[in-house]
Amino acid sequence: MDDWKQWYENRTLSAMEAVAHIKSGDTVVVAHAAAEPTALIDAMVANKEAYRNVELIHFVAMGKADYCRPENSAHFRHNSWFIGGSTRKAVAEGRADFTPVYLSQAAELISESIDKVDVFLAHMSPPDKHGYCSFGVSMDYERAALNRATTVIAQINPNMPRTMGDCFVHVTEIDCFVLCNAPMIELGRPTLTEVEKAIGQHCAALIPDGATLQLGIGSLPDAVLMFLKDKQDLGIHSEMISDGVMELMKAGVITNRKKTLNKGKSVVTFAMGTRELYDFLDDNPAFQMMPADYVNNPFIIAQNDKMISINSCVEVDFSGQLSSESVGKMQISGTGGQVDFVRGAAMSKGGKSMIAISSTAQGGKKSKIVPYFSEGTIVTCGRCEVDYIVTEYGSAHLRGKCVSERARALIRIAHPDFRKELMQTWESMFQRPFGSEEIS
Repeated sequence: MDDWKQWYENRTLSAMEAVAHIKSGDTVVVAHAAAEPTALIDAMVANKEAYRNVELIHFVAMGKADYCRPENSAHFRHNSWFIGGSTRKAVAEGRADFTPVYLSQAAELISESIDKVDVFLAHMSPPDKHGYCSFGVSMDYERAALNRATTVIAQINPNMPRTMGDCFVHVTEIDCFVLCNAPMIELGRPTLTEVEKAIGQHCAALIPDGATLQLGIGSLPDAVLMFLKDKQDLGIHSEMISDGVMELMKAGVITNRKKTLNKGKSVVTFAMGTRELYDFLDDNPAFQMMPADYVNNPFIIAQNDKMISINSCVEVDFSGQLSSESVGKMQISGTGGQVDFVRGAAMSKGGKSMIAISSTAQGGKKSKIVPYFSEGTIVTCGRCEVDYIVTEYGSAHLRGKCVSERARALIRIAHPDFRKELMQTWESMFQRPFGSEEIS
């Protein structure tokens, strides 16, 4: 469309004018994580008296989530598909909802399963000379929301990187534009503990040259990256990346040259990190940002030979079941993409999946390796799918082992303070002596 600039100018509004398109009873989908359109959210909350029972759907909220505050419960109800720190209390107190979903299926749910999408609140880079904006740092379910929504409101921000891949949208697909020069949401670099460094070193030992990596969120994936500097020709096919990936790309460790799918490209769904990472992503053809129904599809993941999946969990039981999203009955996060990548790595030629955890919780008072889960604990990943468990005391390879041998392998990498108790429970469960070998 040659006159796209006129379209753009005619539909550029203030944030308050734009959110006036939201009506009581609407379902609003919000862009994910660091792409959360904070100016639009702030305006919507400020305009709350105009609304009743507006449903807000998105994965992890990185902003303030003021719509979850008790005084706003008549105006908004958050439907979280991955609970974060700013929304956890509202879900626990019944003022917000949680919907279990694999990240690979989020776009399908938005396109086909939920009743409606009245408004999509997006966050994009400014249009280029051809009139195309980029979704920038988050491509998870954004295109599905844009295609389904009756009204699309885009926060246009020069601080949003113009990323490459399947992330360009022509301005004529957008109904309202709100110009906003605001800082991006950033995720600072973690300070790694000695325990996390030990876990990272054990994980790195299992990663061969030429492997393609998926890394979850948090300090443990960064700890793994720290010990990969002597590897060669690693690749990236990951739902998310942070600063550690950028550093290994700059160092020539991640080249993507040996990938068997999307050779030469780091394939990513969303990025969370510092401003330095966002600047590195900007106009960088080494990255291919793709939606989660592609990146997280286990059959796509499996086409990467030597696919290595690295995630974490809250607890693992003797049978190998993983709880990654609840503490007992309390839902604290979500399923996300963990199971997608565990399955994809299992189908990959030479693939491995690792669950990296510190051996204890609550300041060393509780073992994360347990005989049984407590009542109400959510099983995120089934015991048939788990491959490696890694703690600061080493790795346990569970695939193909019977339950008693799985438990024995897990006890070997449990914290020493809990091994005797775990061994005694093992003997009670399996009705035989643990064995003469010493585990101290």
